[in-house]
Formats: sequence, structure tokens, C-alpha cells
Amino acid sequence: MKMLIGILGLTLVVSVLAAPLDDARNAEILRYSSENIGIDGYRFEFATSDGTSRTEEAELRNPGTDNEAIVVRGSYTYTGSDGRIYTINYVADENGFQPEGEHIPK
Repeated sequence: MKMLIGILGLTLVVSVLAAPLDDARNAEILRYSSENIGIDGYRFEFATSDGTSRTEEAELRNPGTDNEAIVVRGSYTYTGSDGRIYTINYVADENGFQPEGEHIPK
């Protein structure tokens, strides 16, 4: 029984040591840009060493009217746990958040 417990313990240690590292925790910023246009909108983008990237921009539509609204457009890309690269493009406006991507059902 002691030998079985020892083997199971050794197997656990080996499997933990062999597990891939979570690159997201160690990701470095490769690119970053940000523009604050003021009350009329903003724009930013970044990319990290783990393959994650994001761009987003916003603009104020119909300023000073009852229909004043901010419209946000952007996209982000990441590597899923299955190793596939996913990209989501989106718009957020008076109609809500509207994402699109190959893996998102229509």
C-alpha cells in the first residue's frame, strides 16, 4: 500500500511538472497605443506576447441631442485552451453589444 501511494504521489508530481505553463501570466506587452479624443471618443490597441490583441474605438453620435449615444467598435483575438486562434469583432451601440466570430452561432 505504501508503494502504491508513493507511485501515485510521484505520478502526480511528474504530471504537474510536465503541465504547460500559463503564458497569459507571463505575457509581455509588445504594442500599445492610446488616444483620448476627449468627450467625443477614444481609440486604443495592444498586443501581447501570448498572441492576445485588441483594438477599440468609440465615437459620440448626435452630441447635444436626445439621441446622443456613444458607439464602440472593436475586435480582440486570443488563443483558446484548444490551441485555436479566435477573433471577435463587435459593435456596441444603442442596439446593445453585437459580437461576431466564426465560432459564435448566428
